[in-house]
Amino acid sequence: MTTLAIRQPFLSLRQGDRSGLAALVLAGLAILLVLAMAVSLFTGASGISAADAFGIWLGLAEADTDAAARTMLIVNEIRLPRMVLGILVGAGLAVAGVVMQGMFRNPLADPGLVGVSAGAGLGAVLFIVLGGTALAPLSALFGIYAVPLGAFIGGALTTVVLYRVATARGRTEIATMLLAGIAIGALSGAVTGVMVYIANDQQLRDLNFWGLGSLAGANWTKVLASAPFMLGGMAVSLLLWRGLNALTLGEASAHHMGIDVQRLKNVAIGAVAACVGAAVAVSGGIGFVGIVVPHLLRILIGPDHRFLLPASALLGAAFLLCADAISRVIVAPAELPIGIVTAAVGGPFFLYILLRRRKDLAW
Repeated sequence: MTTLAIRQPFLSLRQGDRSGLAALVLAGLAILLVLAMAVSLFTGASGISAADAFGIWLGLAEADTDAAARTMLIVNEIRLPRMVLGILVGAGLAVAGVVMQGMFRNPLADPGLVGVSAGAGLGAVLFIVLGGTALAPLSALFGIYAVPLGAFIGGALTTVVLYRVATARGRTEIATMLLAGIAIGALSGAVTGVMVYIANDQQLRDLNFWGLGSLAGANWTKVLASAPFMLGGMAVSLLLWRGLNALTLGEASAHHMGIDVQRLKNVAIGAVAACVGAAVAVSGGIGFVGIVVPHLLRILIGPDHRFLLPASALLGAAFLLCADAISRVIVAPAELPIGIVTAAVGGPFFLYILLRRRKDLAW
């Protein structure tokens, strides 16, 4: 009986039903995320050990008062918000990638590759640079939420434009989508360059980490400002699994199955914009999370969005925490931008996908 119970998920996989395997993968990813959280929390230049931190937290360690206060300050005010922000950003970008790929019905849709991240970044930059002048009323009205809101609006508008340009007669052309993304990214980059040119020294420091992305500026204020957007976007995305599954058969088939396709698209665009916009607003442009994570999981557990969405959230969070830990130690005591680490993994992976799909990309 025990042997049959262990083999059942793999028997189901061979028969086409991967739900048993998906449950095992979700459990494994949850454990992986816990391990990644521990690595993130106790990795850094200060050399604080996990035993010391836990001992002080639980009141079991005998430590000098100043040393204990320093340890708790580093863990609670620097590493803990960085870990929480890494979880939110990684999960949000991965879930956004799944939703975009389901909405466009092709595996090359990714917020960073098709210009959505650039558009969201432009929205945030506008509020950072013009928040004290032209956009001062909005900045005063929304407070700490002004920059994430600007990024959300920029990401939503970019996604809408991308969909309109790349989709004709219910069919999305992959090559058109990629080229449209390049054009949108170039336009967003040009306007962002103008904003950087007119920015003052303080604003330039705020914009400095945007080029390749970083979690170095994480604090509880950024967590509180971005969490509602990313958590809300991910929660809405998880509810779209049935519609996204239906879309894989085509818009006409989804409509005949009772899915309000246009409403599904509108909600999906809003969810993607919320996740990507808030992530870009607090961490800059971190690429390839939304394309690497969903592809790995599709190979493992299949395309069912009921499992793919939560699995992507878990693996995306763990992936970004591990990348952040590597960025902190690989050139210690300096810190490598996290975007370099994700690009080192995602670039070759993207080329691999392109090589596998060369026939689909031919005009």
